[in-house]
Amino acid sequence: MAASKTVVADTSVIIAVIGGEPERPVLIEMTRGVRLIAPASVHWEVGNALSSMLIRKRISLDQARAALVAYGRIDIEFVEVSLEESLDLVARVGGYAYDAYLVACARARHAPLLTLDRGLARRARAAEVHVLEVGS
Repeated sequence: MAASKTVVADTSVIIAVIGGEPERPVLIEMTRGVRLIAPASVHWEVGNALSSMLIRKRISLDQARAALVAYGRIDIEFVEVSLEESLDLVARVGGYAYDAYLVACARARHAPLLTLDRGLARRARAAEVHVLEVGS
């Protein structure tokens, strides 16, 4: 990918990278030299995902803290999105507001969406957003 390319990264991608999931190496390669952006909601979703893993005892507090350190190393720009457009997207393609924020972000910035979430990918395509596939 060219250095000037902008990509919208969703929470599933960030969690896979900071959590050392099997997709991590591919995701890092796919985003090398790319400007990553996301709606501001992704920041809070990362915290929610880590707290959920902590509550379910999938990770320890030390692992959650290490994941936060890794998260802090990711160069990602958080941008505002239109709540009105997001609600319009929910009405048109379904899903929850958090998914719509990502789709609205991609649409507004004319950027592809990088996600591991199949439902989000399907809704993004329905909204005519280009979705980057892992391994493509």
